[in-house]
Parts: sequence; structure tokens; C-alpha cells
Amino acid sequence: MEHHIEQGALLMPGLMQWIGYVGLTSLALCWIPQSIETIKQGRCTVNLTFLVLSALGSFSLAIYAISLGDPIFTILNCLTTLGAGINIFYKFFPRKTAEETA
Repeated sequence: MEHHIEQGALLMPGLMQWIGYVGLTSLALCWIPQSIETIKQGRCTVNLTFLVLSALGSFSLAIYAISLGDPIFTILNCLTTLGAGINIFYKFFPRKTAEETA
């Protein structure tokens, strides 16, 4: 099976790179709606365990991708770490509403 994948990748290296870009774009973009909602609301309602594990996983994979010199996975994991980080920030430091400050 592994040999079969290697042959396919060798025959279509450009296609494999584009598949990587599609994955990068999809995973990086999935954090945008949640992050925008979090910033607008001034607080994050996403489960903290999910956020921490997502940030830890994507940060670790970013370091690994950097060590491999893989730009697709480096960018992907840096962007997903950023998305998780924004949400973690608002989880711990929610914006106070007008009622809370009065």
C-alpha cells in the first residue's frame, strides 16, 4: 500500500501539493467563523478542553513541520494555533458587558 501511494505521488507531485493546499485552506478557514463570533461576543463558549488540546496539538505539529521544512503544514498549524489561541484568550478574559461594568 505504501509503495502504491509513493508511485502516485511521483506521477502527480503537483496534484498532491494542491490537495495539501486544499486541506490547509479548509482547516485554517474553519477557525475564522468561530473566532469572529468569539470576538464579536467578547467571550468564548467553546469547550476549554477542546481549545487547549487543539492549540497544543497544532502548536506541536507546527514545530514538527518546521523541523521537516514543510511549508504547507507549518502554515496550517500556525494558523490553527492562532485560531485556538484567540478563543482561549476570550475564554479566560471575556469582555465585560455594560451591565457588568455598571
